[in-house]
Amino acid sequence: MNRARRKLLLLAVTVAVPVVHAQFPGFGKKKQEDPTRTVKGQVMDENEEGIRGIVQLKNLRTQETKSFHTNDNGNYQFQGLDLNIDYELRALAGGHQSKTRTVSSFDSRTELIYNFELKASN
Repeated sequence: MNRARRKLLLLAVTVAVPVVHAQFPGFGKKKQEDPTRTVKGQVMDENEEGIRGIVQLKNLRTQETKSFHTNDNGNYQFQGLDLNIDYELRALAGGHQSKTRTVSSFDSRTELIYNFELKASN
């Protein structure tokens, strides 16, 4: 390539790059992910001791329900939940069921803690 062509190519690239960035502001940048919500807590007996159980999370838009088996201390956690969707949450253990709690899309917090107290099984 002769010197004149190289200068012309360099000039074209120098002019084109700012034009591309002006038309596509996110060009070359890593896409930022939308924030999500985490809901966690503990299932306890009437003595406030953690117990094994199941926590169910129902997506009120799709009606899909996910279940999480708590650990030995009664802890559970749901991650990656859409902030724009309402959910219902309830706990089950030893034949008992908690009242249903609502996770509202109007609540902008990204981490929510819901503890459940259930009667111990006999």
